[in-house]
Amino acid sequence: MKVGVLSFAHVHAYGYVPRLLATPGVEVLTTDPTPWSDPSELRGRNFADQFGAPYVETLEELLAWGPDCVVITSENSRHREFVEAAAAAGVHVLCEKPFATTLEDAEAMRKAVADAGIIFMMAFPVRFSSSFARLRATDLGEVLTIRGANNGKLPTARSWFTDPELAGGGALADHVVHIADLLDALRGVPAASVTATTNAILHTGVARAETAGLLNITYADGVVAAVDCSWSLPDTAPNWGGLTLNVTGTRGGADVDFFGAAVRGVTTAGSAELRYGADLDAAMLTTFLDGVRTGVQPQPDLEVGMRTLQIVLAAQESARTGRTVTV
Repeated sequence: MKVGVLSFAHVHAYGYVPRLLATPGVEVLTTDPTPWSDPSELRGRNFADQFGAPYVETLEELLAWGPDCVVITSENSRHREFVEAAAAAGVHVLCEKPFATTLEDAEAMRKAVADAGIIFMMAFPVRFSSSFARLRATDLGEVLTIRGANNGKLPTARSWFTDPELAGGGALADHVVHIADLLDALRGVPAASVTATTNAILHTGVARAETAGLLNITYADGVVAAVDCSWSLPDTAPNWGGLTLNVTGTRGGADVDFFGAAVRGVTTAGSAELRYGADLDAAMLTTFLDGVRTGVQPQPDLEVGMRTLQIVLAAQESARTGRTVTV
């Protein structure tokens, strides 16, 4: 199977490229077309050489190679450009989150995928956690309340993450979609409205977008999910961050820390943490490649990407206007 990687903009390219190269039966070709938001960052051929990955300079060269599928790890605002090109070539797509930065781009991507009849999968690795599988299998009765938190460090490895034009926002766009995806898979109930507030108190002078946010997502059945999303961990923290979910129902409750399995201690450099557990990125990539091989649409699909984006867009409008916004 031929797999192309389009762009090294997203930090997840650091994980996907070596995993794909190590996958039996997979040939890999990469490209990282300019422009880059920060020419000082490790990008392009230098990035590919770090992993020993074959590289071409242009998207056209990569598509001429005849890939079966591509993994899109570009700036969020460039998802449409790459998805439309892949769809026009009849190439299946795994796309980083969020789905898009505007509803206009999202609708155009949906049309391109539908017209081409290709497989499209969103890159939401947390739903492949064994903890989430156990949560889905647990009968908590009628769900009453949900609390979710996705907090991490300011993503300084790529400067575009804090550029509203390239990223489509800040902490809201970066972190809310993961929890929105988990709740979409867990309950299958559409969101009805969102009330949100944000601030940029943290990382003043560095980030160009909101660095923290709180929102309530009201679902069609009346259940409210409270979500805390921020780039609030200090640079000295022993890990990048984490994601937790608390669900309370009429038969019981569950608290899930999706990245909580770790050995913790102290070194001369300060606190240290070594996390362990299943490789969620590998599980997600395997699911996508299996879908391409079999022709069976894997989850999460394009419509999940659309629904999670609509929640983010509603949250951004709510934070901007101070009002509850219909999804």
